[in-house]
Amino acid sequence: MEVNMDRNIFNKKSFSCNCLNVRRASQAITEVYDEFLAPSNLKVGKFSLLKHIYQLGPVSVSDLALIIRLDRTTLVRNLKSLEESGLVRDISIEGSRNRQLKLTDKGVEAYRSAERLWEKAQIFFEEYLGLDNINTLTAILSKIEALVP
Repeated sequence: MEVNMDRNIFNKKSFSCNCLNVRRASQAITEVYDEFLAPSNLKVGKFSLLKHIYQLGPVSVSDLALIIRLDRTTLVRNLKSLEESGLVRDISIEGSRNRQLKLTDKGVEAYRSAERLWEKAQIFFEEYLGLDNINTLTAILSKIEALVP
């Protein structure tokens, strides 16, 4: 899979605040992934939800929230547009208090189409940073994330 590496790289200065540096990097990563995913009309957050539901489905909202480490209320709000778009549906028995989410056929198609674009974003970052740096970054981010439950 060929990835276009032609991209402006801007000279940015770090701040003395570690939190701000990580937040700025997170915003930049999100923006680049969203650019790669743009032809699919999905942003990386919604793509991630589709990917997890596809891999885990059917999955309860509570389990999905735990797995992706997202507040349940935020998750429900983010799922609403996916359900309204006909990409995700609740297959739980009527009257059940525990929703079971599954991708619709349209959702599977949207996920698979966007997955190729997401893979290009992955390759872009691996080529831009180098695999050793990606592995170091992943280890550091996991260590940081381990600070909270």
